[in-house]
Amino acid sequence: MKLVMLLLMGLTLSTLETPTPWLTDYDVALVKAKEEDKPILLSFTGSDWCKPCIMLTREVFEDQAFQDYALKNLVLLQADFPRLKKNKLSAEQTEQNESLAAKFNKTGEFPLVVLLNAKGEVIAKTGYQKGGAEHFINYLKGVL
Repeated sequence: MKLVMLLLMGLTLSTLETPTPWLTDYDVALVKAKEEDKPILLSFTGSDWCKPCIMLTREVFEDQAFQDYALKNLVLLQADFPRLKKNKLSAEQTEQNESLAAKFNKTGEFPLVVLLNAKGEVIAKTGYQKGGAEHFINYLKGVL
């Protein structure tokens, strides 16, 4: 009986700690957004060189409060533009990210968070904001 309880507790804890998955395919994100009737949060990031991008990830996207909110309310899509050779993306992924940038991030801002409806239309844009996850969630609630 104790073993069963320990296993159940372990499963519960691992479920709580599992981060909300970030998609990397725009078409998949659109389908999911339509199916779940949720907006898409598209994050343009330079994961290995952009300090504000890294801060946004650590202070907001990795925070449990944001994870919980995103799981219920958003489809997460990431367009990463790493510079280090060890983090190089596939040619196909790089091409898709560049295509997304040409459409939604013409000025090359990093970080840039673009909120899209399920049709792929822009609702709002923002960048790094001080104040952590709760502040960012309140911002999202205000524009959605």
